[in-house]
Amino acid sequence: MSVSNPTLITFVIYIAAMVLIGFMAYRSTNNLSDYILGGRSLGSVVTALSAGASDMSGWLLMGLPGAIYMSGLSESWIAIGLIVGAYLNWLFVAGRLRVQTEHNGDALTLPDYFSSRFEDKSGLLRIISAVVILVFFTIYCASGIVAGARLFESTFGMSYETALWAGAAATIAYTFVGGFLAVSWTDTVQATLMIFALILTPIIVLLATGGVDTTFLAIEAKNPDNFNMLKNTTFIGIISLMGWGLGYFGQPHILARFMAADSVKSIAKARRISMTWMILCLGGTVAVGFFGIAYFSAHPEVAGPVTENHERVFIELAKLLFNPWIAGVLLSAILAAVMSTLSCQLLVCSSALTEDFYKTFLRKTASQVELVWVGRAMVLLVALVAIGLAANPNNRVLGLVSYAWAGFGAAFGPVVLISVIWKGMTRNGALAGILVGAITVIVWKHFELLGLYEIIPGFIFASLAIYVVSKMGAPTAGMVERFDAAEKDYNLNK
Repeated sequence: MSVSNPTLITFVIYIAAMVLIGFMAYRSTNNLSDYILGGRSLGSVVTALSAGASDMSGWLLMGLPGAIYMSGLSESWIAIGLIVGAYLNWLFVAGRLRVQTEHNGDALTLPDYFSSRFEDKSGLLRIISAVVILVFFTIYCASGIVAGARLFESTFGMSYETALWAGAAATIAYTFVGGFLAVSWTDTVQATLMIFALILTPIIVLLATGGVDTTFLAIEAKNPDNFNMLKNTTFIGIISLMGWGLGYFGQPHILARFMAADSVKSIAKARRISMTWMILCLGGTVAVGFFGIAYFSAHPEVAGPVTENHERVFIELAKLLFNPWIAGVLLSAILAAVMSTLSCQLLVCSSALTEDFYKTFLRKTASQVELVWVGRAMVLLVALVAIGLAANPNNRVLGLVSYAWAGFGAAFGPVVLISVIWKGMTRNGALAGILVGAITVIVWKHFELLGLYEIIPGFIFASLAIYVVSKMGAPTAGMVERFDAAEKDYNLNK
């Protein structure tokens, strides 16, 4: 193994704790609603931290610090875009979606919500949206498994094949056993671990490089453009990075946290907690990469691994600057980031297969116990498919994360956002939005038009399609009545 035993012991303790939480959640899982949405019982703290942790995957501690280390502050536009997008999602969607799903058949999944909200008797909305979820999330799950495998491979010197199963096994175990409650409770622990790592590490790096003034001088000496937010950027490039924020409106694993909140009253407090957590984490991530420039400039003899792969900057700083026991805790934060997102994605896929296919089309009379066990079986099925996709690390699965984010953001984002703020939206408008958003992302990505991130045209064209097609028809009286009742409920309780 490439690091000392304390790091391995810390990893084992951490993974064991996550699995234990899964078994604790098992005792509170009695029906499908418990398994998929935790019985809508999440308080504001768990809602906030779970939403944050499910969003921030391994890129938070590997990809983004590496980009900042290589290019300086010009790579931080993506962090600004994500903060703005997340805040607007909490402000406009979170509380309204919580109420709308309850008023529309107590919907447990996004396809379930779309079907009830727009009175889709044909099942077409449910099928198309569930297929979009399964396709994009299976790829997303595979990317998470690859990231976990890379962490185990580089930290413990395992073969890629062994690391693949080691990284995935614990996440599959607690998601399989405990469902949504396990995922949400573990997310809360993982979010705490991530923020601890991202506040402590840049402070210690700053002290190791001689304080703020010395560090900034060293960064400037390396390349003055490291401080230039506009270095090597174009208007389209900045807009593309900021455009990542649009993706929040359509991410099923994040929206599920809003749907699972115990009440609308919890949302405002959860928003404040979540945004504080997110800003601190992203600030810490940028600082790790930025201060890392100064540290490795002063210590070129240990810069080899980072020079070879800049995404290792956090890993190497943790190993070089901390006691092995503390390093183990900090490196566990990377595993936490990977596990928290992967577990949410597995559960959303399981929910789509169980609620939107099995229960709706195959076994309408299935008991709650049967549905919970089908949900668990679907977690295993999706995980095995994802592991199969991840088995060859040369598949470039990680490169598809931005594609999947854009797919969800454009296909679901406008539909979710407009459905909770405009009662004039129709079923055909929703269908048009999903199809136009998804197709635009695929076509735009294929032709790489204008160098613009595909989520931006996808979101714009989907929104226009929803408005134009909805104006060609009219919502039913029942749709308007439920919308008005939910909006009234929201305004009374927010």
